[in-house]
Amino acid sequence: MRRLSLLLPLLLTFSLTCLAQDGVANKVDEYIRAEMLAQQIPGVSLAVIKNGEIVLARGYGMANVEHQAPVKPETIFQSGSMGKQFTATAVMMLVEEGKLSLEDKITKFFPDAPETWRNITVRHLLTHTSGMTDYPRDFDLRRDYTEDELYQRIKPIPLAFQPGEKWSYSNLAYVMLGVLIHKVSGKFYGDFLQERVFQPLGMTTARVISEADIVPNRAAGYRLANGQLKNQNWVSPSLNTTADGALYLTVYDMAKWDAALYTEKLLKRSSLEEMWTPVKLNDGKTHPYGFGWALGSVGGHRMIEHGGAWQGFKAHISRYPDDKLTVVVFANQARANPAKLAHRVAGLFNPELMPGPPK
Repeated sequence: MRRLSLLLPLLLTFSLTCLAQDGVANKVDEYIRAEMLAQQIPGVSLAVIKNGEIVLARGYGMANVEHQAPVKPETIFQSGSMGKQFTATAVMMLVEEGKLSLEDKITKFFPDAPETWRNITVRHLLTHTSGMTDYPRDFDLRRDYTEDELYQRIKPIPLAFQPGEKWSYSNLAYVMLGVLIHKVSGKFYGDFLQERVFQPLGMTTARVISEADIVPNRAAGYRLANGQLKNQNWVSPSLNTTADGALYLTVYDMAKWDAALYTEKLLKRSSLEEMWTPVKLNDGKTHPYGFGWALGSVGGHRMIEHGGAWQGFKAHISRYPDDKLTVVVFANQARANPAKLAHRVAGLFNPELMPGPPK
């Protein structure tokens, strides 16, 4: 009898916690479904991770509209520029091994690079401060390129500014980081990630995109044209393998990734903190971006996040490290706003993280 009286408060606390979580989960369901309708999103995959453990993982809507296949937590999405954090991690692994330095000029690895690149460092590429641009308008996304052909195509593109002078998002800088990883490690960046990140963490469905391979639970990507849902635009196979963002991921993969970021399984704590430090420009000012991560805060709580957009897919991860809370959202519609979903869901789990009204 005494043992039962001791257990009753614990059972009551557990029951109340479960009820509270169910209440929040219901609010999340209601919010996500309303936003999917408003934003015309066919499918969404969502995970909420607390202390490195999944507390909510759900799929909503359709992974494939033509086949009426529903989204599940196991559904595989293209993740776009969310992949930059993995590219940056691979670079930092090589830095820790002494195979390159953040202050190395990239002409050390590309001796035939144009003269305008002579002051670009590895750090500049990681932080979008190299002066390199995004893909130019005349870049043929339907042509296959080897790594060397990509390099030769990027070489003549003029820099937009001197290295370190400004911050400007550059996919081409991360394409170059993928080529650099291959040069330094001797391995294609996708193979490097598979061996050094995905397999050790048990990210069993994480991989470089391949539309040729049979990939179970793969979602289809969509876009809107005059308000009508259409299939994604096609790009060449080789441009689905570049290091600026060409990965298949699930929310389960991202939960394992998130848990690892609280440890030193992949990188030293000092390396991770460097990745999450705002970049300093030549004039001493800083910009809220690190190495493959955007930096910010909400309600005084630190926020480390990144989005992705590619081929009819959108993705977002928002990490609140001081709260040990992370929200991951994948969507299969090119105009979706997964950041809005992630921020709002975080606020439902912790009201202090609720974003303010849009400006």
